[in-house]
Amino acid sequence: MKIISFAVPCFNSADYMEKCVYSLLPLGDDIEIILVDDGSTKDNTAEICDRLVAEHPNVIRAIHQENAGHGGAVNAGLAAAEGLYFKVVDSDDWLDEEAMETIMAFIRSQAGLAEPTDLVISNYVYEKVYEGKSVSMGYRNVFPENRIFNWDDIGHFHLSQYLLMHSVIYRTALLKEIGLKLPHHCFYVDNIF
Repeated sequence: MKIISFAVPCFNSADYMEKCVYSLLPLGDDIEIILVDDGSTKDNTAEICDRLVAEHPNVIRAIHQENAGHGGAVNAGLAAAEGLYFKVVDSDDWLDEEAMETIMAFIRSQAGLAEPTDLVISNYVYEKVYEGKSVSMGYRNVFPENRIFNWDDIGHFHLSQYLLMHSVIYRTALLKEIGLKLPHHCFYVDNIF
């Protein structure tokens, strides 16, 4: 079993999707990267997906589907996911290797447990590349650090704080058990996630 499945929704993403994928590959062979080509028509996203699968067949898989929007692509990635954990990484995003190694060490420690943690929450940085700005989203005032906690341990969010898919990693079986499906063809559908 893979430790984590990264679903990467791709729609006309040829210009930047490889940066995303190459930020995931150093995390090891116990991960899977599921590239979901969501009906790309304006570039060679589909071909890049297939080439990456050929180059990394033990880590990368590709799904080609008719356009269903971001939610439909996430749903397809989740349906195909075989990892203990599941994370969505948009094709225009990338992960910091050092930060992810810390997270990967934790989720690898969960693999042998009878009841692995349901949700892993991390800080993230939103980089506005074309503006030369970045915004860090941290949760020190809300969540205890580096330990498992429950609802009673959670603090209060500031108005500027919110949880998005960028900061969460779910236990795959939990998402499948609850049957969460994101709507197709909607903007900001990942706020549900």
